[in-house]
Amino acid sequence: MTLPLAGGKLRFLASYQMPVDYVIDSNTLPARPAEGDTAQTRVVFDRANGCERLEQFVVSFDPGRSQQHVLERGQEILYVVSGRGTIEVGGEPHALEPDTGVFLVPGETCAVENPGPEPLVVVGVRAPEDREPARAERRVTVRFGDQPELRADEKRTYRYLVNEDAGCFDVTQFIGIVNPCRAPDHSHPYDEVGYIIEGEGIAHIAGKQTPIGPGSCFHLPPEEVHCIENTGPAVMRIMGVFHPSGSPASRTYDAAGGN
Repeated sequence: MTLPLAGGKLRFLASYQMPVDYVIDSNTLPARPAEGDTAQTRVVFDRANGCERLEQFVVSFDPGRSQQHVLERGQEILYVVSGRGTIEVGGEPHALEPDTGVFLVPGETCAVENPGPEPLVVVGVRAPEDREPARAERRVTVRFGDQPELRADEKRTYRYLVNEDAGCFDVTQFIGIVNPCRAPDHSHPYDEVGYIIEGEGIAHIAGKQTPIGPGSCFHLPPEEVHCIENTGPAVMRIMGVFHPSGSPASRTYDAAGGN
């Protein structure tokens, strides 16, 4: 949803040869309530900390109905982390439950209804709209359980949520499922932000090793060499959003392949 954005944690730009934080624990960020609203927002990545094209934020909706918000710029891709409720988009209600992706386009008015008693928590990403969405085929919500499981390699699978099948041509949202392992270092051609849904591990990015767990967020600029290591006993689940749209399995560099 379009919510008042507050400045995120400062990240110095690489062009100044200063340290860069590619990983931020969203649980440590202060929540910024909007006056008279049920929503409290924590901004994780945006231009203020070097993420030039994508804006990532976590919103917690208290029980009740949120204020109506108009999506004035870009498009927004949401993911429901926990809680249940309804999002009303253009006057039409759509059910929200964990593992649901939501696709909102510019100009839409929306509000969230949380019947309670628990907060309804979503992760949102605002992205540029380069190509107008296919409104005839557009899907507002996509459920993880309804999507086919695709294999990236022997240790990792993924499922698309919002992508071109939902009428979104600029952005891809997916859930990655990683078995305990460390993947070979690699890079992607796109700009990506991610959120750890469950599991524990280490993010290896730009030569730095950062512990990650539920609520950890990361930013991967195009061509940034990295890997996400699952050090736990069970699977790690990651929600990723990247621009421009494509496949989570795309690589511009893969240490395993020697390119």
